This record gives sequence, structure tokens and C-alpha cells, in this order.
Amino acid sequence: MNVKRLPAITRSTAAAGHEIGNHSYSHPALYLRSRRFILGELSAAQSVIADTTGIAPSLFRAPFGARWFGLREAQRQLNLVGVMWTVLGLDWKLTADRIASRILSRTENGAIICLHDGRGVRANPDIGPTLEAVERIIPVLQSRGYIFETVSQILCPNN
Repeated sequence: MNVKRLPAITRSTAAAGHEIGNHSYSHPALYLRSRRFILGELSAAQSVIADTTGIAPSLFRAPFGARWFGLREAQRQLNLVGVMWTVLGLDWKLTADRIASRILSRTENGAIICLHDGRGVRANPDIGPTLEAVERIIPVLQSRGYIFETVSQILCPNN
């Protein structure tokens, strides 16, 4: 839904070299859902992302990290690799200080950091705490010798 709502931002994000993955269309919890519902959510997201950016995602992260029967088959049909996080910022509910502290204390080599583009699927999400935390996190991690890569670069370093 966010890609459909903000196509110009999505295109500029992709053009800047950022990897855009599938996270479902409307961000529902996928447990207690039918296989058909799950496939529909992933397919709708896949379509809107591909139509907007010209690139079909190859990665999928389940909303809330919740996986359910039928998800693996939907991923197979859409050629999506499931990916989870190793560091969760809890940025939808914490202050910038706490987000930054949480990320910096848990990040290790090869970490996949999970942050969000807002606090919910809303027209004007509050992304202030996340942005403020990222402004603090990046210089510290760089000073520790970390570099930033896409998830695909981390998972398939020789491609």
C-alpha cells in the first residue's frame, strides 16, 4: 500500500540502489489466514512494486515475522526468498535514543537490521524517531568499520 501511495519515493529509492523487498500488500498478520489470502497479499505487493519500479522483488519478510501454512508455497510461486532480521529496532514504538541504543548494542557482522518506514500503514506516518535514530546509527557503525549492503549482497556475496 505504501508503494502505491508513494510511487515517486519508491522509484527514487530503487534508483538510488536500495533493494525493495515484498512485505505483503496491506501488512496483515498472516497467521490464521488461508493460503489463498496469503498468496493474494504477496501477489498484490509483488505487482505494485514491479509496476512501480520495473523490478520484481526477490525477497520477502512476513509482517510481524509471523509465518503460516501456505506462506512457503506462495513464496515458491512468486520466486521469493524468505528473510528475517537479526536486529529489530522496535522503531514503531521506541524513542530515537532507545532505537539507536538497541541497534548499536546488537549489531554484528552480517546483521540484517529491521527498521520501518512509519508507525503503521497511514497516509502520514511518523517516521521522525526512526530517521533520527538512523542519523545516529550510521556514523557509529561506520566508525566501527561496518559497511552497508543490501540483503541480497549479504546473503549472496559472490553475485
